[in-house]
Amino acid sequence: MLKYKPLRSEYLTLLAALFFILISNPVFWQHLYAVQQPSNVHGWLFMGVGALFLIVTLNLLLTLLALPYLLKPVLTVLLIITPFVVYFMAQFGVMINVDMLRNAAQTNTTETLDLLTPKLALYWLFLGGLPLYFLWCTPLKFRPLRREVWIKLSIVLASALVLGLISFGFYKEFASVFRNHRELRYLLAPTNYIQAASSYLKQNTKLQPLVVAPIGLDAKRSIIVGARPTLTVIVVGETARAANFSLNGYKKETNPRLKQEAGLINLPAVRSCGTDTAVSVPCMFSMFEKRHYSADQAQSHQGLLDVVQRAGYQVLWRDNQSGCKGACDRVPNENTSTFAEAKLCQDGECFDEALLQGLQERIDSLQRDTVIVLHMMGSHGPAYFKRYPKAFAKFQPTCDTAQLDQCTQTQITNSYDNSLLYTDFVLSNLIDLLRKNSSKVDTAMTYISDHGESLGERGLYLHGTPYLLAPDQQTHIPAMLWLSPDYAKRTQINLACLQNKAGNTYSHDNLFHSTLGLLNIKTSLYQSELDWYAPCRNK
Repeated sequence: MLKYKPLRSEYLTLLAALFFILISNPVFWQHLYAVQQPSNVHGWLFMGVGALFLIVTLNLLLTLLALPYLLKPVLTVLLIITPFVVYFMAQFGVMINVDMLRNAAQTNTTETLDLLTPKLALYWLFLGGLPLYFLWCTPLKFRPLRREVWIKLSIVLASALVLGLISFGFYKEFASVFRNHRELRYLLAPTNYIQAASSYLKQNTKLQPLVVAPIGLDAKRSIIVGARPTLTVIVVGETARAANFSLNGYKKETNPRLKQEAGLINLPAVRSCGTDTAVSVPCMFSMFEKRHYSADQAQSHQGLLDVVQRAGYQVLWRDNQSGCKGACDRVPNENTSTFAEAKLCQDGECFDEALLQGLQERIDSLQRDTVIVLHMMGSHGPAYFKRYPKAFAKFQPTCDTAQLDQCTQTQITNSYDNSLLYTDFVLSNLIDLLRKNSSKVDTAMTYISDHGESLGERGLYLHGTPYLLAPDQQTHIPAMLWLSPDYAKRTQINLACLQNKAGNTYSHDNLFHSTLGLLNIKTSLYQSELDWYAPCRNK
């Protein structure tokens, strides 16, 4: 290993600040340029002063950490993490906040492997590996303690003066840009992921053990003596966006089988609670509306399935994804990897047909009213081509790699649409199964996706954009209902009325109360105004 000349700590912190701000933030600078559009000297001056402000700020923070045995480890951690963050921002247009970090922390190994590409390795080599080599080949020189403290104090004071002058001279411009374009703070590395990590750790490292408050202690239901069992299936879709469902008017036929399903009620105007699974899934099963929802609220309170189970229903969660994010922690749950046929699984993942495995046997043995939740893999990206069997590659050409920059927009969209075509197949098979058994069991199905997906619109890919900044493609989700005639009669729901009101605007907020209403569960938690069945229930 080569050895470079010893370097004073203040030079290392300045080099690090220059590297992080100017080299490791192409996405931030591209976005700032796009929103600022400098067309004259003042505009370019603002860009330059903005760079100076960020460099001085980061250098100031690093100066405070420039201590023997501390500075190099801190820079090492930053250099290891930053290339990954920069890659995902540049490749997929994602923004880094606490929800994105939570979603990443809860992603399973198989999904993570889909994101590891040769291009990511190159990013890490040039933005992490080579700087790390220079860092550890360069000895640091420190002065005697009193002299070192004096130099650092001088740097701190000089930095504070520069920052004060910049703020005084350009406050109006800074305030305007960062107030109107809050997304910029989610694009600036390393501060974006440091802030996100701080918030995440604060939420998940409480000193006191988490106490989950029970809800719906008064939950009960009217039992019809002599009635046959009911089976209510809730399907949680993954990364399906309403815009690409032909049921909602999409030009390509992505729902050929569902279109033929008698009695299917499509809900074309539904909004998600979040833009990633880690937020949306616990939110949709929570009693809290989106405006009151937080991760802390969800973690510290029981949810819909707890109330349903308490009311006397048998409950089961079947997962073909990365878990239920807390929504099924206190009810029986199982993963497809434990029971799916080998032909439906490859490379540690199973196709969503696996969720239907063994359902007929469960129906045959039903002794009491049951609710089953099926959590799909759906259209989880970026490896859309892995979400469907080859027989469903109808739309061509496709993008057969997780490295989306190697594919055209048409290829990416075709692969995504093929995954929806497969979802159509799975849901149609589920409805057919429920209909086939409706002579002995009263059956119903609700399908609702957790969030949508960006496929290159506005330069964004995947999902997870902070909700206030998220495009329609990430929040407008597909949803649909199907009830057998006997189930509708038993629950006194007028299907024609429900079809007429299908175009109303709904959201994840409705799932909790609609399910309670559908299952005839009486509890003080229930709000009829959030029950999409309520206006169509015979009095």
